[in-house]
Amino acid sequence: MLKPRASRDTWLFWILALLVLGAGLGLRDPWPADEPRFALVARQMVESGDWLFPHRGNELYSDKPPLFMWLQAAAYTALGNWRVAFLLPSLLAALGTLWCVVDLGRRLWTRRVGLYAGYALLFALQFTYQAKKAQIDPLVVFWITLANYGFLRFLLCKRGDLRPDWKFWVLGWFAAGLGTITKGVGVLALALLLPAAYAALRGWRGIRFPAREPGFWLGPLAFAAAAALWLLPMVLAATSNADPAYRAYLDDILFRQTAGRYADSWAHGQPPWYFLEVMATLWLPTLLALPWALPAWRRRLQRRDPRYLLPLAWWLLVVLFFSIPSGKRDMYVLPALPMVCLALAPLLPGILRKAAAQRLAFAFGAVLALAALGLGIAMLAGTPSFERKLVVERGLSPAQAQAGAWMLVAIAGWGIGSLLWFGRRRAAAGVLSLLAGLWVLYGLVAYPVLNDSSSARGLMRDVGARIGPDAELGLVAWKEQNLLMADRPAATFGFRRAPGEQLRDASAWQARVPARRWLLVQDTALAACVDRALAQPLGSANRREWWLVPAAATRGCGAKPPRSAVRDDRCMGPMRVGSAPIGARESCRADDGEP
Repeated sequence: MLKPRASRDTWLFWILALLVLGAGLGLRDPWPADEPRFALVARQMVESGDWLFPHRGNELYSDKPPLFMWLQAAAYTALGNWRVAFLLPSLLAALGTLWCVVDLGRRLWTRRVGLYAGYALLFALQFTYQAKKAQIDPLVVFWITLANYGFLRFLLCKRGDLRPDWKFWVLGWFAAGLGTITKGVGVLALALLLPAAYAALRGWRGIRFPAREPGFWLGPLAFAAAAALWLLPMVLAATSNADPAYRAYLDDILFRQTAGRYADSWAHGQPPWYFLEVMATLWLPTLLALPWALPAWRRRLQRRDPRYLLPLAWWLLVVLFFSIPSGKRDMYVLPALPMVCLALAPLLPGILRKAAAQRLAFAFGAVLALAALGLGIAMLAGTPSFERKLVVERGLSPAQAQAGAWMLVAIAGWGIGSLLWFGRRRAAAGVLSLLAGLWVLYGLVAYPVLNDSSSARGLMRDVGARIGPDAELGLVAWKEQNLLMADRPAATFGFRRAPGEQLRDASAWQARVPARRWLLVQDTALAACVDRALAQPLGSANRREWWLVPAAATRGCGAKPPRSAVRDDRCMGPMRVGSAPIGARESCRADDGEP
């Protein structure tokens, strides 16, 4: 009888995980801040055939390694649908992370503990929210968790098991290498070896550390092999290219974006205690169990149980590492969450039997449901602050704002019904039901409602309708979603360049064929030389104001095109998604009015 029940519980968990994480897949386009950038890079890889060096428009993109974009491009190549392809790597990575945690809990304790670990991770707010976004972080979390999985399977040996399973040692190092070429912080997976070495030196039972065994060096070799999959061809190609842009790309991605960014953070300044605030809010409701878990963890560490030492010590090392620099973002500590859930899972059955824990869970669910209800009613009542924020700043129509309001009311109704159905004695189950309904409704309702304004699809559709099918479009002070959502190949004049320089070159480009060429310009980039009376305001999108500018409005903005303009235009032409690699374009003269 126990076997069918265990199988049923396992299947129920995975169906629920797929429903929560996959709801809304294919119903939206990439949304800022990062999603359009990665999707644009991936699409340019597919259309240009240059997968080794990522490009954003006509510039090399060196902020992140290309592994995540490779997966997006591969998903599109296999499926032929960008709306599915750009989110698919995050979905698969999140499911893979859950599998690692559930299987570790099963192997280190029991099948029931593994499922508790999975539920604790699945419904932690930050994990689910990030898993439903096409950012690099879900993939990094998967690689790091897979590395931890390999290390824990190797390091934590059962009594009487004297034969090390070296494939898990190699797996841990190889996954850490893949994490590093996904995002530099993937190397933090190796920090798990520090508490393992400490426990082995102190003689803790149930742990092995192969420091003096020849097989130890299989790990570093696997790490190097994984990193070399991208680093070796990239370095060889960059150093053999005569274009200095490739050397600059190499220096930026290997040094400035990794060690330089850590040592001298230039954005997102936060106080040292910032991550305590993040974990106390975004790791709910999982960390509601912390008041009962802390003394239980202390007792188990006093008994020298390495199953708790390794994940908990690694959690502290990750938080300490990211707390040192001034630049901090909430997702930096997300890779530690799976190991926290793993260490918490054996304690959850006992904690959830406590009346105080169930009351705390009920209060959390009630606050969440009532907050959704209050926001929904405020939006339906036309509260001015919401009207301004949603209709004016977010670019939503009144009908879209009303649909979002009814979605919040539905979430509140589902949440209140769940809490009443399960009651105070099973309030934790009611909270899980509330959160499942929240994420499903968010994917099925909020995605299509917010998509046009959030993705810039509505703005770019309007642009295409105004200029007609035969016109050419240039972008000035553009964002990635503008180029991604354009209904035609668009000319760009640099991304990192100053808006004034972009406008000057765009005006010269426009002057060559004034009857057919239009510019989409962000409001902040409109110089005094632009005649606003001749330009067309497009309204707000992504919290920015946009203008459609004809050639007649920019006659005083650009230098007179050189006599060789026609020849140079053939040499270079406007940047088009899927056109020739950047190296061929940068061989043209930069002062001829092109980027």
